[in-house]
Amino acid sequence: MGRLTTHVLDTATGQPGQGITIEVFRLTRSERQHLSTVITNSDGRCDAPLLEGDALTAAEYELVFHAGDYLRAQGVEANEPRFLDMIPLRFGVADVSQHYHVPLLLSPYGYSTYRGS
Repeated sequence: MGRLTTHVLDTATGQPGQGITIEVFRLTRSERQHLSTVITNSDGRCDAPLLEGDALTAAEYELVFHAGDYLRAQGVEANEPRFLDMIPLRFGVADVSQHYHVPLLLSPYGYSTYRGS
């Protein structure tokens, strides 16, 4: 059974990104469908997969990480508008039997992602 998971690591502090809001969307040519909103736990992970089983279809998806709120809560000083605020990550799911893990490595002025395991 396939599933979609994520986690956030604050690379500036070397700590999990706790309390980050993540919105999950499915994209089609004509719409951007909101599927859920989750908040990362004390380990920077979500308590359950974002999608799994029949809920995970072959499609394009978008995760929107509310990084600006997290950075503000961490006391990171920044001018407004912030350099990083909402971070959208778009990716495709082709094989719904696979595990798609999409982590976010975050710092106040940069981020990266990859397909994890």
